[in-house]
Order: sequence, then C-alpha cells, then structure tokens
Amino acid sequence: MVRTYGFLSTYPPTHCGLATFTASLLRHLTEVTPGSWGCVVRVLEDEDRDTAVAAGSPVVHQMAPGEVEAAAAALNRCDVVVVQHEYGIYAGRDGADVLGVLARLRVPVIVVLHTVLTAPTPGQRQVLEEVVGYADAVVTMSEAARRRLVAGYTIGRPDEVVVIPHGALPVEPPAHGPSTGRPVILTWGLLGRGKGIEWGISALGALRDLKPRYLVAGQTHPKVLAHEGEIYRRNLRNRAAAFGVGNMVEFDPTYREVGALAELVGQADVVLLPYDSSEQVTSGVLIEALAARRPVVATEFPHAAELLADGVGLLVPHRDPAAIAVALRRVLTEPGLAAAMGDRAARLAPGLSWSAVAHHYRDLADSLLAAPVAVST
Repeated sequence: MVRTYGFLSTYPPTHCGLATFTASLLRHLTEVTPGSWGCVVRVLEDEDRDTAVAAGSPVVHQMAPGEVEAAAAALNRCDVVVVQHEYGIYAGRDGADVLGVLARLRVPVIVVLHTVLTAPTPGQRQVLEEVVGYADAVVTMSEAARRRLVAGYTIGRPDEVVVIPHGALPVEPPAHGPSTGRPVILTWGLLGRGKGIEWGISALGALRDLKPRYLVAGQTHPKVLAHEGEIYRRNLRNRAAAFGVGNMVEFDPTYREVGALAELVGQADVVLLPYDSSEQVTSGVLIEALAARRPVVATEFPHAAELLADGVGLLVPHRDPAAIAVALRRVLTEPGLAAAMGDRAARLAPGLSWSAVAHHYRDLADSLLAAPVAVST
C-alpha cells in the first residue's frame, strides 16, 4: 500500500550518523513500498544554520530550536512518522524540544532510540521516558538496548519495544582478497574523544614485524570541530610519532558517501573498533563491518558483545593496547581465523541489509496503521 513516511531527524548535508541513517532508511523504505515517498523535517544543529538542502531533497521543513509547532504540522501530513532520538540533536534541556513535537503529532509514531544510558541524569531519564510514552512503537537496534530500556526505565508498554538492527549496504569482497601488500587495519567514523584510536596506535609497536597500515578514515565530528578544532587528530599524530609508529598510521579525512564507504570497508584485512565507552548499544560502524564480512576486533561495548559472540569477531578489554595487539596478530596471522570470521559474518549479513531492515519498518508501520483507532466518548 502506498504510504507517506515522515521523518524527524538530522539529514544530509549534515554529516552525522543519524543523518546518514535516516537518508538510508528513507530510501530503502520507499523502495520496498512502491509508490510511497518520504518527507523529512530536518533538525538543525548550530553548524547547519547556513547550509541549504539540495534540489529534489525530501526535506519539507527545517526545524530550528523552539519551532515545534511548524515541525509537527509538517509531519502530521504524513501517514506515519519515524522519530530519531538522540539527546544531542534536539534543543532544550536534555533535548526536550522533541517532546513539543511529539505532543502535537496526530499520526502513528515510531521512535528509534540511538542511545539508552545505564545511568542517565534525572533530566535525561525524564525526557526518554516521556519520548517513549508518546510513541506508538519503540525501536532499539540491539537486544542489549531493549533489555536496558525495559529494566532501567519506567515505560508503560514493554511489549511495544522491538529490535530492528541498524542497516548496511551489502558488500561483495574484492576478488583478490582484502589487500595485496601490507595488511590494512581500518578504523572509521567521525573522529572525537572516546573513539579510542589512541589505544590502536599504542598497539602498533607490538606488530612492527607485520608492517601493518593503520588507516583512520573520517572527518572530525562537526560538534568537536566547532568546539576544539583538530586537537584530537593532532594528538593522535603526536602519539604515533612518540611511539615510533608514525609510518604505520594514515589519516584520511575524506567524507565518503555510503557506497564509497562500503567499498573502503570491503578492502580492509581487519576492522578495529577500540571505543572507550561501555554504554554504546548501537554501532552503525560495527554493522557495516559485519555486512562487509570483515573480521572485527572491538572493545567490549554492549553492541559488540552481542554481535561478536560465537566467533564472529574478537572482543578485548577497554583501553588495553596489549590485548588489542594480541587480537590483531591473531586475525592477521592465525591460519583460517579471518576466513572463519568472514563466514560467520556472512550468515548475519542478509538480516543486516538495508532492504531487510526496511521491510521490518514497513511491517511495523503497517501494523500501526491497521490498528483500531480509539474513540473518546
């Protein structure tokens, strides 16, 4: 059935994970529902004030801080609305502007939670519980996030929390294998403190005999760039020089669209996710690595612990360069290990494709639209 899907989120040309996620979901959701289309209310962050959307963009309104009435009016013209929730993108205390929009929506609402904190501030807890209260369905992208939400927050309908994974483009591995020269260790994503890249750099000294190339791909996060410039990147360069591994580390600040990024990931020998946070219940980077059937070494953040079980990848403690070095050496030298990881990831990959993910969202939207409407008396 033809639908109009509304989205409340950041959106390109903004460079952030939620913008990319929403653009991909919109595209594939309309593809699996022929004749349907998407409309976006683009949430503006400070650095977006002067950026214009491209001709033909599905953006129908740009929401500046406090403009909740106009945002809701635009979304109420749709059949169903998908709201991306992350504290940092909405204005107001703890992102409370989103509540003003949700309170005014008169169509079914799917809320997608990108962060579920174990120890929120009172304000963060209140906002998230109210967001969930306004939703007709709540999506988390991992079972860990669903369990954390149901166990740690007061929500009225736990059975309406469903798990739909983050999507990724399917990638065919290069015919010649990931690399033909020096082994490539890849970390990518928007750079900022907490990515743990310093621990990956510190691990390289123990791998000198393998002559690896550690490629750190991605721009500095726009919010980080606005507040502190390129300090983090400079500190990483200085660390590589101080450890005598500067010739093994390459920084590529190119922003890649989804297809080009998938190609880059497919050429890596191993993906390294050395994140500091133990809170991360959703990682699009992890999903993209598995969809590309790449071996993964990751710290024990919840999403990695959930997906890398059963030999799909190797988990290491946080902030532990020695453990990272041991795991990377195993992947790069242990006969059959990388291939076995790739085979296990291949079994997960079909369910992580954007097409499969979009079908789940379509079915969820259809179920909400088919539900009987309560009539007040």
